[in-house]
Amino acid sequence: MSDQPARWTKATVYPDMWADPDDDPRNSEGVSPDGELATLQEFLTDYRTTLRMKCEGLDAEQLARRSVPPSTMSLLGLLRHLAEVERDWRNWITDGDPVPKIYGDGGADFHGAVADEAEVEAAYSALAREQAATDAELAEHPDLGERLGKDGIAVRELMVHRIDEYARHCGHADLLRECVDGRVGQ
Repeated sequence: MSDQPARWTKATVYPDMWADPDDDPRNSEGVSPDGELATLQEFLTDYRTTLRMKCEGLDAEQLARRSVPPSTMSLLGLLRHLAEVERDWRNWITDGDPVPKIYGDGGADFHGAVADEAEVEAAYSALAREQAATDAELAEHPDLGERLGKDGIAVRELMVHRIDEYARHCGHADLLRECVDGRVGQ
């Protein structure tokens, strides 16, 4: 007998998928977006949705579970970390004083991810708030070649970096979720 959960998926049409295509909010029928900015925004939206999908249906203990010791990474920690990162990206594009960290320094985004329903709600709220704030700030700069902030980062570079960050952490979320309850898929 093993402590590892059995592998499973919700999909019935394609057993290696997270959800059936008709139930997948990331799938869109029709024409792909026009232009580079719209394409980047769609990829970012899809990765954000994927992260939420990987976390859905779990309780506070499951979200806070550190599935790969000695790592401090958990699904809840990823939510907190990405909220922190969204805030930090805004610091890259401003000429003003940096906005303070949400969770503090030294990996507190992961270390403070404890199995508490209030903490889960706060993490989801912080992530939504920080995503909206970064999106709003960048909406004022639709020219992907425009350089922002003290270091002159191009909007394009920031958009690609954001996609990269979410994509990487969605890969972590795949493994974390499988360790929590065995659920696998794209």
